[in-house]
Amino acid sequence: MSTSTPLDRQGTHAGYWPSPWPVECGGNRRQKSGTGRLDAADGTANVVTRRDGLWHVMVIERDPGQLYVGGTLPNFSGPPPHGWVERIDPETLAPLAASPKLPCGEHVWCGAILAHANGSIMSVNGSFLHRLDPLDLSILAERQLPADRSHNGLLALSDGTLITKDLRLEGQGGTTITRLEPEHLAVLETIVLPEGSMGRIAADALAAGSIEASDGATDVIYVPGTEHLWRLRAHADRLEVDDWRARYRQANDQWGLAWDACLSDGHCWLMDCGDVLSVRRIHEVEPNGRYQDPPGRDLSWRLPAPWAGAQRLFRIPLDQPEQMQWIEPFGIPGGGIIAPPVHVPEAEIAVAWDSVNGGLAGVATGGDDLELAWHLDIRASMQPVVFPESGELVINDFTKDGNDDLVVVDVTSGQLLDRVSTGSRVANGMFLTAGGSRDVFYCSTTALARVAWR
Repeated sequence: MSTSTPLDRQGTHAGYWPSPWPVECGGNRRQKSGTGRLDAADGTANVVTRRDGLWHVMVIERDPGQLYVGGTLPNFSGPPPHGWVERIDPETLAPLAASPKLPCGEHVWCGAILAHANGSIMSVNGSFLHRLDPLDLSILAERQLPADRSHNGLLALSDGTLITKDLRLEGQGGTTITRLEPEHLAVLETIVLPEGSMGRIAADALAAGSIEASDGATDVIYVPGTEHLWRLRAHADRLEVDDWRARYRQANDQWGLAWDACLSDGHCWLMDCGDVLSVRRIHEVEPNGRYQDPPGRDLSWRLPAPWAGAQRLFRIPLDQPEQMQWIEPFGIPGGGIIAPPVHVPEAEIAVAWDSVNGGLAGVATGGDDLELAWHLDIRASMQPVVFPESGELVINDFTKDGNDDLVVVDVTSGQLLDRVSTGSRVANGMFLTAGGSRDVFYCSTTALARVAWR
């Protein structure tokens, strides 16, 4: 089992401001790993919830206690949307500073923010990238991206350059990956993959002098396509598509597309069945997510899945992608998700779920085969966080009465340790963030919350 620290496990490196959570999922490997212990079963949860009309996507930390939340507007019809970033009080969640309205090309989708090594806050939203002052969040640089579509995710590589990509479903052409320098946001390079890509990218820095870096590459980037998981190699002066790839589905088969990957314990972990009807409908119109009339329930992730296959969890060896394995933890036809899995190497457990049918599962990963370890009757939909030291996972449960609770689960046994009401009535696939004081930050449409255990 891994003995590395959570910061090492996350793959946080020189491209970011020194922080335990400077970017979505805490680091480029997307291991969603927080430092310290939560010990929720031995404490009492205190909840602070802020309700407004904003679509909150993620919270990141720059300096200790210096927190930022970013997002967009859920304006699927009516007034044009825009991106936004706030610096918030870590306890009351009140805004301490706010960015101007950030152009997004009128695309409605969840973008990303990060705290860069140069001190700036970077924000991608729709088809625009912004560099913001960390104190007053004024715009220092703005760049309209080459692809006029919504962009999904933003990472910094080990040399500080930025990587982002547009979101394209099956039949919408190849995904455009854009690399930019971090000061003026000048476009350094674009590369178009042979396939579209829905999920966000993951990346890892290569050790200097290693065999993997012998050709001068500094980072590898994993991109979930419509049929394959692709890998790119980043050099100082170029991106190149590696000959490494894993085919996780056939075109037009009985399963849907993959969301983001988690890099852990020498493997890539991902789930398919992600392009549920709401995701398809948002990205089949242009600007993405914009309608003349309110779409209403047509954008619900609870609608039946447009395929017959059960939800799958994949384990793909990074050194032998052809040895890919998968398991159907639930076995119910028409599975579907709107967020990716997580693997916890300390517990040798991967956690997967089926948002459409319901169910949260722990999958034992220590043996040659993937085996179901435990199952809970929970309807999860969002990006979780893990506290490896105490073996706790935090994720949402959208209940039958329409409340979005947070639940704390023992990763090894599947025991439900605590349940906390966030006060939110809207569940989606947004991000949880691990705080540094036995706390977790929750993001959803119209609600932002902090849950702290004492």
